[in-house]
Amino acid sequence: MSTSRPASEARAGRFAAGGIALLVLAFGVVVWLAGWHLGADSAVYRAGALTLVHGDPLYTRDVLTALPDWVRLPFTYTPAAAPLFLPLALVPSGLVWGVIAFLSVVALIVVITVVPSPPGRAPLLGRSWWALPAGTAAALVLEPVWKTLFLGQINLILMAFVVLDVLVLAARGSRWAGVLIGVAAAIKLTPLIFVPHLFFTGRWKDGLRALGTFVAFEAVMFAVIPVDAARFWRDSATDPSRVGSVHWIFNQSLNGLVNRASALAPWSLAVAVGVAAVLAVPAVWLVVRLHRRGEDAAALLVTAFYGLLLSPVSWSHHWVWCVPLLTLLVVKARWWAAAAVTVLFGSQIVMLVPNGGDTEFSWGLGWSVLGNLYVLAAAAGILGLAARELRLVRRSTQVVTV
Repeated sequence: MSTSRPASEARAGRFAAGGIALLVLAFGVVVWLAGWHLGADSAVYRAGALTLVHGDPLYTRDVLTALPDWVRLPFTYTPAAAPLFLPLALVPSGLVWGVIAFLSVVALIVVITVVPSPPGRAPLLGRSWWALPAGTAAALVLEPVWKTLFLGQINLILMAFVVLDVLVLAARGSRWAGVLIGVAAAIKLTPLIFVPHLFFTGRWKDGLRALGTFVAFEAVMFAVIPVDAARFWRDSATDPSRVGSVHWIFNQSLNGLVNRASALAPWSLAVAVGVAAVLAVPAVWLVVRLHRRGEDAAALLVTAFYGLLLSPVSWSHHWVWCVPLLTLLVVKARWWAAAAVTVLFGSQIVMLVPNGGDTEFSWGLGWSVLGNLYVLAAAAGILGLAARELRLVRRSTQVVTV
């Protein structure tokens, strides 16, 4: 009896959380039937796949020929992303947002379940049936999450790929470990940060498998669409401005911060990379220490947030990694830290600070702190955790000496 109750609690929690995902899908059907326009980015995904099928160029026009008339956006993803989006071509145009939103909520449920649960042990959130659905519902009010859903972005899905790869497949020694990271990187380049994560944590085969998967996808596209593939890697991949104004408040990266502070000075990216290089030292050391202590989820989060700082463009909706961070803090009963993370990402602060055009260049100190709060909080968190870890090392050294 005592062994079956936790299982039934976990099952009830999954059903309740799944109900939230189904409600989102139902709303997506309503959006489709009503002819409303949601999910500009999901429309770009589908249009990229259709453009590939039609044999039209992906990168030579400002917008894709297959886009609906209410969306005017370019295809900014890698050439390999287009065939990976092909299943969306089978979905009616107006329903794509609902499908992406449904899959995103499912991915959210997966992440909240997996992150605090060591391999081989029952999910920690399964101890109370309401914990998983409550956590899922609460996550929907966080700015990166609701904005990801509103735009029809796939940040939550890619995050689930990485979490499953590192915390499930790699932890179990699966021969498939690394593949999901390679697929995620073949869609968006930013998940490549998790390849060195695998290397630094001693999972060389998994890291090579991730890198090989990524290279294989992109190599195939050089054979299929050589002109477009060459154009992307020659021009688009090294141009952060291709996805929008890098100084806009919603670019919460070191590069965004420096560009706002310098009013787009030509040396901004170099300074941001230099700061990131310095920050890499405590970040890598922290990842290695946490991994050796068996805290793989915490180590993964350090890499994820460092990657957000390092990337030339990290839109605020890319910061969905706040969800596994908050989940881990709640499970560990770090209530003050959990409250701080909730306030940071639930306050919608980046939506409230004056922005747009050249507004960011005249913020002053107060607005600059608030307008760069994601960046400052992540950098402070990495440095603070590294400092705490250093104190632990010194204490253990003193004990050994005595």
